[in-house]
Amino acid sequence: MSKHKHTRRQFLGRTIMGCASIGVTSLLSGITNMGLIGAAAAANRPFIRSANDYKALVCIMLQGGNDSFNMLVPRGNSEYNEYATARGNLALAQNDLLAINPTNTSGMEFGLHPSLSNLQGLFEAGNAAFVANIGALVEPTTVTTILNETANVPLGLFSHLDQRIHWQTSVPQDINALGWGGRMGDILYTNNANQDISMNISLDGVNVFQRGNIVKEYAISAQNSGSVLINGASDNGFYETLKRQTVDNLLDQTYVNILQTAYANTMQDANGTSFAFSSAIQNGASISTPFANDSLSQKLLMVAKTIAARDLLGVTNQTFFIEHGGWDTHDDLLLDHTVLLSEVDNAIGSFTSAMTELGMQDNVVGFTMSDFGRKLASNGDGADHAWGGNALVFGNPVEGQKIYGQFPVLYLDNPLDLGGGRLVPTTSCDEYFAELALWFGASTADLNQIFPNINNFWTPTPGGGPLGMFL
Repeated sequence: MSKHKHTRRQFLGRTIMGCASIGVTSLLSGITNMGLIGAAAAANRPFIRSANDYKALVCIMLQGGNDSFNMLVPRGNSEYNEYATARGNLALAQNDLLAINPTNTSGMEFGLHPSLSNLQGLFEAGNAAFVANIGALVEPTTVTTILNETANVPLGLFSHLDQRIHWQTSVPQDINALGWGGRMGDILYTNNANQDISMNISLDGVNVFQRGNIVKEYAISAQNSGSVLINGASDNGFYETLKRQTVDNLLDQTYVNILQTAYANTMQDANGTSFAFSSAIQNGASISTPFANDSLSQKLLMVAKTIAARDLLGVTNQTFFIEHGGWDTHDDLLLDHTVLLSEVDNAIGSFTSAMTELGMQDNVVGFTMSDFGRKLASNGDGADHAWGGNALVFGNPVEGQKIYGQFPVLYLDNPLDLGGGRLVPTTSCDEYFAELALWFGASTADLNQIFPNINNFWTPTPGGGPLGMFL
């Protein structure tokens, strides 16, 4: 092979001219999927699973800030009256709430939004739980420490972008931190026999949550067989064939520059990996459980298909990342929230049924994240940005029918209220995510690497987690 000493600009320029139809998503998928620079690094933890000990975490990011105090609502008369007074025209009718019976709230009554009938069933069956008044925290924080400016608060507090990143990194004092799913993947990725496909699968392209030093996200689509291919890769028309030959010629060259070599190797690997992934999805166990046609349902269907193909893919650990947008409900809150929660409820209902159909109900845990909670007080027709809110975790492994953390009183100007029902969180993301990481296979010795702030809230010790979400 001939040596070519091109500048980076020349190389990229020639590549763009030769394959102008390569989509941005395809390119990003190719570059990030393979974890090029760190792919040869050895794992720092000798932990090997047996082939039948599969575990998956499914993250659903409710993008925009879920009004989660209308998702989980106090139903007892006195607590409901406080809620209704604080929420005003945003309050749900007490008689419309779907009753649930948590086993760890000392008799305090709760209900769910009337759209959440599937989740009501999962909760009552012990296969779902909530984490109350949770948020991104650097350290335990109070209204007093915030007002006297001694609190170490997250950067960009109440900002969509910043808070969304903090939930994905769990390092809210550093806007440039890697994702906690990525840091966890850097420790556990050698559990998977197949290193060509990342253990971190994204249904929404590049994300912060799954990015580590070694492991990156592998982007797939909810359509067809899931693979994101170079445009025309499977088309044998004249121009598509010519384009592929041009790309192949570029990739077959030997380049001196490390970035050129990395790019060429990535594109070669990603092209072959995409076909392998597509084949595995097509040949995995079939799923007869019906899924709706909305975006979230179709994404969870593709997650289910990927889990069904786990043996063909050669994986025993996987994380999945899904974004579900539309939760920035400054107006039309009651109507929009009903639609959004209905989509979540139906999608999770179908997904959990599919896991049972596949016999994987004991191997998969799903959980929600969101930018932040919303103010209790109405702004007229919606609610503005706040901080603490409620999160959902579901799956047979969960010690369910419980509300973890401290559910707050919901009258305005309560001891956690920064104004207008903007509540200071009493449970940190670190505690929530540490539970998930420990179930997934991380050890307590790994937690300081995955969650740099964990010791501010809980001292990792063998034999349990900070909230007790898993037996």
